[in-house]
Amino acid sequence: MAVEQYLHLSSGHKMPILGLGTWMAKEEETIAAVNEALAMGYRHIDTAPVYLNEQAIGGVLKEWISSGKIKRSELFITTKLPAPGGNNHELVELTLRKSLQDLQLDYIDLYLIHTPFTVVLADDNGGDMKRNADGSVVIDGSTDHIGIWKEMEGLVEKGLAKSIGISNFNIKQIERLRKHCKIQPAVLQIEYHVYLQQPDLIEYCRSANIAITAYSPLGSKGVANLDKMAGVKRDLPDLFDIPVVKEIAKKYNKSAAQILLRWIVDKGISVIPKSTNSKRMHENKDIFDFKLNQQEIEQLNKLDANIRVVDFGFFKGINKHPEFPF
Repeated sequence: MAVEQYLHLSSGHKMPILGLGTWMAKEEETIAAVNEALAMGYRHIDTAPVYLNEQAIGGVLKEWISSGKIKRSELFITTKLPAPGGNNHELVELTLRKSLQDLQLDYIDLYLIHTPFTVVLADDNGGDMKRNADGSVVIDGSTDHIGIWKEMEGLVEKGLAKSIGISNFNIKQIERLRKHCKIQPAVLQIEYHVYLQQPDLIEYCRSANIAITAYSPLGSKGVANLDKMAGVKRDLPDLFDIPVVKEIAKKYNKSAAQILLRWIVDKGISVIPKSTNSKRMHENKDIFDFKLNQQEIEQLNKLDANIRVVDFGFFKGINKHPEFPF
């Protein structure tokens, strides 16, 4: 039943295969959730400047570390280059130093380019995006992945980041980076679940020794809220209501979420399910005491339908960007 609970990265560091996602949570919820997660034994915390919670998380980390309840070396903290407005090589070190200040840390374990596309901001303070008369975002077509990556490499050389990686990149974009880099991307963070399995991308990353982290491994209710605010009408799937998932969950006396997460980690992919609910956080962590059989794995594999929950449609017009990856 055992599954390796760490992924060994090409950078030489280890990343816990299970982490806590913190996207779309209010400040007080974030503080409570991170405290609860650390108490439960979570050591991998994923955040980003656009989640607007780095200061809240930093306060919790500071209290745990300064009180001696945990050592900094036991934690694996991921954050990202601000997206989609911060993809500028001149901002890389500046924005990471701001994240480190907010997180009250001396270094980050994993720093990611959050998106391969860039928009123009309405001001210089990282605020709202500039928009056209029809409400679509003003895209910045000058996005330079190679220039940004060289600055990311500099973060490693300066000891500000242990590992660097990318998020939401496609094979073509990753291949371009790899041809022009000194440090290979250690991790690719992507949406991954039974309805979006992306086998070609997964196989490419395995051949390139790039670890995968799955965001929205259980779908994402938060996307519906973003879509609604952006005036986008979509029917999003409920992964917990899939008949075969419910059948397998009943067999093992587990929740649907536990089945979906176990299926992913058994593939050697890390997961960062977001939750602020104590019961669900416990459930998400309690996935290492059972194992799906090959027939069940194949049943779940066959659910792939190329359904993307986080399609970034809440950024109206973003699909016109030359580096839009989907």
